[in-house]
Amino acid sequence: MSSRLYDWLDRRLNLKPVQRTLLDEPIPGGASWIYVFGSVTLFLFVLQAATGMFLALYYAPTPDHAYDSVRFIETEITFGWFVRGLHHWGASSMVVAIGLHMLQTFLYGAYKKPREVMWMVGVVLFLVVMTFAFTGYLLPWDQTAYWATQIGINMVGTVPLIGDFFSRVLRGGEILGALTLSRFFAIHVLFLPAILIGGIALHLFVLRRVGPAGPWTDDRASLASETFAPRQVYMDAVVIAAVFLVVATLAFSIPLPLTDKANPSDTSFVPVPEWYFLFYYELLKYVHGPLEPLATWVLPLCVILIMLFWPFIDRNPVRNPIRRPAALGSGLLFLFVVFGLLGISLKNLYAVPRTDPAVAQGRAIYAQLGCAGCHRIHGEGGAVAPDLSTIGYTRPDRAWHLKHFRDPQSVSPGSFMPKFPLTDQQLNDLTSYMLSLKRAT
Repeated sequence: MSSRLYDWLDRRLNLKPVQRTLLDEPIPGGASWIYVFGSVTLFLFVLQAATGMFLALYYAPTPDHAYDSVRFIETEITFGWFVRGLHHWGASSMVVAIGLHMLQTFLYGAYKKPREVMWMVGVVLFLVVMTFAFTGYLLPWDQTAYWATQIGINMVGTVPLIGDFFSRVLRGGEILGALTLSRFFAIHVLFLPAILIGGIALHLFVLRRVGPAGPWTDDRASLASETFAPRQVYMDAVVIAAVFLVVATLAFSIPLPLTDKANPSDTSFVPVPEWYFLFYYELLKYVHGPLEPLATWVLPLCVILIMLFWPFIDRNPVRNPIRRPAALGSGLLFLFVVFGLLGISLKNLYAVPRTDPAVAQGRAIYAQLGCAGCHRIHGEGGAVAPDLSTIGYTRPDRAWHLKHFRDPQSVSPGSFMPKFPLTDQQLNDLTSYMLSLKRAT
């Protein structure tokens, strides 16, 4: 039946040339597991687009409602927390996938003639992906999102001549507020996807014109050649399935906590960016005063320009990385600096125990309500009601706790716990505190 349908469509749409273009592209040296990263990156973009569309159904891009709408997605929408988790971990996975794709291209010398344009388009796509990450960071409108974005826009403002103009454009005025959020939302869901789709189309067009590079030696490339289908398609599909399983597992098992709602007057809050910006976050700690522009725009601009024009900088015609010591050494030095700074930042972050502000607020609410008169936590408090020392482990469901605090009898019939007049923010903070209680001591 499927064959008949395909034949019917082929007679009307002439699909066989499209099939030959997409699946019959010869791969020098044959299929390889090392060539899967481009397809994985494309899949993750599709995953981001699909989950983003579902999140946009409930998201409200205004300072008054953005934070609450994300809370609503997390706690009230069926599997909303899972979809948001897929979107979050999919973003991290996409950064990893495109980074590995560029690393493989670099090691194999696949940026050399006649593939210079393909490499340059790939660098632009990498920058677009990182811009996706930056613009999406503001959308939850919590303290971390607000202050991290404030720092990012301030850094843009340090660029001579054009910095002040671009920072005003990003903010939509003098302060970070409603126009900033709406502009970041529009950039994130409209402008960047259009640019990325166009860039992917151009990237694939150039690939079809110049063909895959294959192994880094002509001898190996000449030994065999096979089409993209079926072996490379199979390899891509296996890795894509494995990546989705990892992303889904992370989304299912690791909750995404929100800090308190954005408070522009709380200048004491110190934001911590996502892991893929941590190396840069660490670098900024070492550059102060007159040298600050060196880290905020001079060095990043130089790195971007070097990456973009690398095919013309590395003029060695040989693709074998062992016979390109200057290029290989430059690449290793770059990775050493990036991962070195990342490691230092992670070590510093986890060396100091940090408490989620929502947990601290919830602990204060617990004390204000006099809950210790009935409940015991870590040996302190009454013994009239259940011990809460490990409630976060035995009851890890946030929705259950919220429902319990709103109406205790609805989930615990016969409970003598009264209904407390709490706001949604207080309910969420109190729930965060309960979920943090996972050990008896």
